[in-house]
Amino acid sequence: MMLLGIETSCDETAAAVVQDGRLTLSSEIYSQIDIHKAYGGVVPEIASRNHTRKLPVIVKSAIDNAGLTMDDIDAVAVTAGPGLVGALLTGVAFAKGLAYANDKPLFKVNHIEGHICSNFLSHADLTPPMICLVVSGGHSHIVKVTDFGRYTLLGQTRDDAAGEAFDKVARVLGLPYPGGPNLERLAKEGDENAYSFPVPYRKESHLDFSFSGLKTAVINRLHQMDQKGEAYNKADVAASFQKNVVSVLADNTFEAAARENMDVVALAGGVSANGALRAAFEARARAKGVRLYLPNMAYCTDNAAMIASAAFFSQEKADLTLNADPSMTLNFEQENKK
Repeated sequence: MMLLGIETSCDETAAAVVQDGRLTLSSEIYSQIDIHKAYGGVVPEIASRNHTRKLPVIVKSAIDNAGLTMDDIDAVAVTAGPGLVGALLTGVAFAKGLAYANDKPLFKVNHIEGHICSNFLSHADLTPPMICLVVSGGHSHIVKVTDFGRYTLLGQTRDDAAGEAFDKVARVLGLPYPGGPNLERLAKEGDENAYSFPVPYRKESHLDFSFSGLKTAVINRLHQMDQKGEAYNKADVAASFQKNVVSVLADNTFEAAARENMDVVALAGGVSANGALRAAFEARARAKGVRLYLPNMAYCTDNAAMIASAAFFSQEKADLTLNADPSMTLNFEQENKK
């Protein structure tokens, strides 16, 4: 099955052609980072306008670079949520028009499910069941993948997602957009034991996350030092903050694997590109005797190949009434009792 994927949930305009959910024939991405850098973050209206301009070009490039024509495409898949509503609408409207004009089936995809499926693109041998941590600017979920398209929620953030906390601390440190990758680069120069910050939800019975308090503790500490005229090393602050976030993500994920008697763990989402997080998961997996799967770096951030892959495995067809759903959630079979 040859699927054309379209992704416009935030500020990347992406299209890809994927065969049978595993083989990427093409993957085109237009990033708007340079446009939004001047504003210190994504401006939704600007993102939507640029998606409208770039989608026809990016989709055509994806089909052409796969060596195919629209006649060779079996179905069109599009991110319907979650994300920025205006950005999502541009992709959904384009995909509906394309599918209708070419008499092709239309599949709707949950963006989080797309991130999970990025591992199926990266590892041909990977099959469920497994535990997957989806960690990005807007999401921090521990998901038990019981089968293709079947999920159980084991833990999630109760406030800020990990990537969101990275971005907010980066801004206080005076780092440019995008904050997370720049904070990671700065942290490599620092001492992760220089500052002591609180570790949220340590040794709790649930597996949820909370990064708002940690973020606030870092910000308050810096404000207090500024008021007292005390100097601090930004690299040390970045490294100490990153250490706490990484340790909590690793602790909860591998605890989930132990509770569910799982020996396969995967990472997904934009923050899965973080080198410190990947290293921590690799070390923990060796110590626990767990098989670890990390997505290729090209599939960590938003892309359309993961959307096409998710559509193949979930097979969730839609019609021309499909609308964007900025608050869309995965269809979890059973949620953890808090």
